[in-house]
Amino acid sequence: MSATVLPGYGSFLEELKAKIKSAQIKAALTVNAQMLTLYWDLGKAIVEKSTQAGWGNAVVEQLSKDFTQDFPTLKGFSRTNLYAMRSWYLFYGEQDPIVPQLVGQIPWGHNRLIIDKIKDRTEALFYVQQTIQNGWSRDVLAHQIQTKLFARQGKAISNFTQTLSKPQSDLATQTLKDPYIFDFLSLTDEAHEQELEKALVSHITKFLLELGAGFAFVGQQYHVEVDGDDYYIDLLFYHIKLHCYVDIELKIGEFKPEYAGKLNFYLSALDSQVKSMEDKPSIGMILCRSNQKKVTAEYALRDMNKPIGIAEYRFTEALPENIRTELPTIEALEEELKKLKQDGRA
Repeated sequence: MSATVLPGYGSFLEELKAKIKSAQIKAALTVNAQMLTLYWDLGKAIVEKSTQAGWGNAVVEQLSKDFTQDFPTLKGFSRTNLYAMRSWYLFYGEQDPIVPQLVGQIPWGHNRLIIDKIKDRTEALFYVQQTIQNGWSRDVLAHQIQTKLFARQGKAISNFTQTLSKPQSDLATQTLKDPYIFDFLSLTDEAHEQELEKALVSHITKFLLELGAGFAFVGQQYHVEVDGDDYYIDLLFYHIKLHCYVDIELKIGEFKPEYAGKLNFYLSALDSQVKSMEDKPSIGMILCRSNQKKVTAEYALRDMNKPIGIAEYRFTEALPENIRTELPTIEALEEELKKLKQDGRA
């Protein structure tokens, strides 16, 4: 039997499907919020009985048995999960009434991961808020915790407070990190800028994740022409929340003051030739392999009239010296392989 063709049915169907998906998402969020409210109340009750009534851990063990027997089809009442509920409540406590509402907006697995990995309450709430804002999966959340996003967020040197009006300057400051972690690249410290640029573009999804929410890739070696001369911006992005273009210039060595002057020129070209009336002023970022001379960077930006930030990037964390000295050298590995071949074992 052939499907009935009705004028405009396709768009009508898509509209209804969108409503159904939206309702499903809202229902899932409602269920999650109700479950976490229950977990919070259970954690609170367990803490109170463990201390006030002097029941200790016995209350968790008994509750696990009784819940399993009385609610055999419901999951989540194992002794491990009940202990997690208690730890969750103890970690945040009742110091701020907004906390249960805040942590109730992310899945239970995310909450458990945060309290397992983070010891500081302020840092934990940072990751809760970031998860809510960015819709992180548990794997992405784990990666952000592992790379210490809390310690890196908003730490780049910039002149945003002098060149941007509020709240644009505050948002731009929080958008930058220092350092950026490019642990998804297999480059050495000797890599050229072109190699780094090409590698980042080939891993654009992971690069965008490290840059943070809001970045949209525009182009590599983006061309601008000034007075008949050709210039090429390393990486050009548009930031949806900041409503502006972002020029990222990559440097393989340490920061030099002349980098800021050249980027200032690029931003002027972008604002004159690319930026629309609705866009905010373009922002520049200089990513260097090293930026140890902080005072030099601050002096370089002090009198610049364009918003520029400076930060480091790292490929992977360096191995401790005591571990590196115990690792075999390439020559030793080659010699061992040669012996194995001679013995007929390779």
